[in-house]
Amino acid sequence: MWTCEKCRESCEDTFDACWKCGVTRDGTPAPAPEPAAEGREVDCLRCKCRLDFVGTRKFHEGTNWGLLGELGELFVNRENFELYRCPKCGKVEFFIGGGEAPEA
Repeated sequence: MWTCEKCRESCEDTFDACWKCGVTRDGTPAPAPEPAAEGREVDCLRCKCRLDFVGTRKFHEGTNWGLLGELGELFVNRENFELYRCPKCGKVEFFIGGGEAPEA
């Protein structure tokens, strides 16, 4: 575990940046959010404010394969997700990337 220099939140060692404010372990400020995915506007279910589009992230099932290291990643199911976070409460929403935006 490590503690964020900005917001003092406890973060898992597997995270390079704070899950709450986005500041990296070395104190580098969070990058500006990417522009929102075209056509998708998401509101926080708790605060009712607009969620910030953080970007698209790749996640995978399983862990690294020991001696094979990153080579093992080729055989693991990977999925792209659009990541949104609430600027007020820190709630995070994931959406499968590349999908159709909902009709307004």
